[in-house]
Amino acid sequence: MAEIMNAVVKEKPELGAEFRQVKLPELKPEWVMVKVKACSICGTDVHIYKWDPWSDNRIGAKNLPQTLGHEVAGEVVEVGSHVSRIKVGDYISAETHIYDPSDITALVGQFHIGENMKILGVDCDGSFAEYFAVHQSVCWVNDTSIPPEFATIQEPMGNATYAVLGEDNDIAGKSMVFIGDGPIALFGIGVARACGAANIFVVGLSEYGLQIAKKMGADHILYADGRDGKDLQKRVEYIKDNTYGAGADIVLDMVGALPAIQEGFKYLRKGGRFTAFGIAPKDEVPIDYNNSIVFKGAQIHGINGRKIFDTWYRVRNLLTMKRVDVAPVITHLFELKDFKKGFDLLLAEPRLCSKIVLFPDTEEFQKAVKRLEERIK
Repeated sequence: MAEIMNAVVKEKPELGAEFRQVKLPELKPEWVMVKVKACSICGTDVHIYKWDPWSDNRIGAKNLPQTLGHEVAGEVVEVGSHVSRIKVGDYISAETHIYDPSDITALVGQFHIGENMKILGVDCDGSFAEYFAVHQSVCWVNDTSIPPEFATIQEPMGNATYAVLGEDNDIAGKSMVFIGDGPIALFGIGVARACGAANIFVVGLSEYGLQIAKKMGADHILYADGRDGKDLQKRVEYIKDNTYGAGADIVLDMVGALPAIQEGFKYLRKGGRFTAFGIAPKDEVPIDYNNSIVFKGAQIHGINGRKIFDTWYRVRNLLTMKRVDVAPVITHLFELKDFKKGFDLLLAEPRLCSKIVLFPDTEEFQKAVKRLEERIK
């Protein structure tokens, strides 16, 4: 194995990143070395690429340069001296929340959150490279029938699955509103449909994303800017009219914008569940506490990551058994060296893309393009 590899590196605290050669990551005793087959761009990567205030506060210029990326699928090519759970040749993806086993959350089985948790591609070098290294504890062995362009999106699809199913996995026969039309919301619509949600609404801004939402199984499309003639009050009325006057059983905020959060509670029926996934621009968000939560008897599920490994198990089964077709959400494929094309698409207005997958190896890229062409046929 060569000592040098190609990687997408955030070098400076400013817009952009560079494709350059770096040293292979260190292989620690309990870590594995993975040859990347596919990796995909997340909204977090876009924040870092732009180097917005969140990136500056969360990572900091002093920690640059750093390899981007955390959504990934690849083959294990080497294991550390103390690795016992993973072997060379395993086809894996990585749970990006690298938990600390000493955290109280880990001790009680909540591995996906914790005071000392680290995130791949945020707190350490990531996976936008020919190779990456990661602790064996967060490796998930994929079914070999799942192609790399699907296996790499299990991390965000896991976000979607956890957000949809919540803490009780009780969605069959229920109504559900998605606020947002980004990739995770779109994956969530597919999961909701597969898991038995009976009436699915999506409220969004992007015509491109909303058309994909229809393909993923949304029953009702509503425009957040009112271009369909429905302002907030009419949207609330529409949702109530189509839920026997009660409002939605479950509302998922996938955006984090203040109006979206406030609207979401208006869509929710009494005793319903509000899933908080979107990241708000400010820590303090004004809410009508009494009427939106207390008197409504609302449940609020905060979603940070995926359940390790309960969510991964469910996602693998959904993909392997073809219960959810994620192909409509994966709109663009590029070689890793052309990563800037992907980020340009994600930064453009209007956005005419959804999930973008990158391939370090030209042969893997060509295979994926051929599979995509066959699906379109």
